[in-house]
Amino acid sequence: MIKLALCDDEAEQREAIGGLLREYAEARPALALKLSVFSSGQELLAAAERCGGFDLYVLDVVMPGLSGIDVGVRLRELYSGGVIIYLTISPEYAVDSYAARAFYYLMKPAEPDRLFRVLDQAAAALEKRRAACIAVRTKDGLERLRLDEIVYAELAGRAVRYHLADGTYLESVTVRSPFQEETGPLLADRRFFLCGASFVVNLFYVAAVEKGALRMDGGARVPLARGLAAQAKRRWSDYWLEGTGGEAL
Repeated sequence: MIKLALCDDEAEQREAIGGLLREYAEARPALALKLSVFSSGQELLAAAERCGGFDLYVLDVVMPGLSGIDVGVRLRELYSGGVIIYLTISPEYAVDSYAARAFYYLMKPAEPDRLFRVLDQAAAALEKRRAACIAVRTKDGLERLRLDEIVYAELAGRAVRYHLADGTYLESVTVRSPFQEETGPLLADRRFFLCGASFVVNLFYVAAVEKGALRMDGGARVPLARGLAAQAKRRWSDYWLEGTGGEAL
């Protein structure tokens, strides 16, 4: 199932876009889309906090109170890994949409064929994220972790501690191999970046590259080895510019 949230402050737009989304859902029954509709950013954020977030967001950019960009940034702070698609009447906000790490930016009125293509790409990206997993050996046995729920991993004593998007962590048993070798399955995925001898971060959850650290969604600061700042900025930028759907203006 894919939990889909639509947010637009204009009733006419909610009806029009909601109709297209329902049409899309009917044409793709295998996706099992569940649509929730909201008239304000505040309403959407409250619902996201209650249910743990949605898989896919279709957001208007210009709204009173919290704009769609504000909502997107807040969702990232809440560790929402959902795919964000923006709809607006003006292209001037396209650059701002990167602050929320948007998957796509589309102009209104939404053209059904183009919107459906973007939704197909978003659904494929979600499926790929969900399918990628690693197995972690813990004191309680083997645990399966999805890569998209790992915010960062660190060497904690002689174990690897995986910090997760829900605020918890999972710790491996004592490891005998070097940290970089132990986290090899993560580093094989382009989402992950080795930022020092003892830390690997998921670029999806990086909010900013700061002096000597990476600031993650939620506020955690992961140490960044000296001399890696430029490389970290490049990898982070490349991930979002090449890894998302891009702009469709």
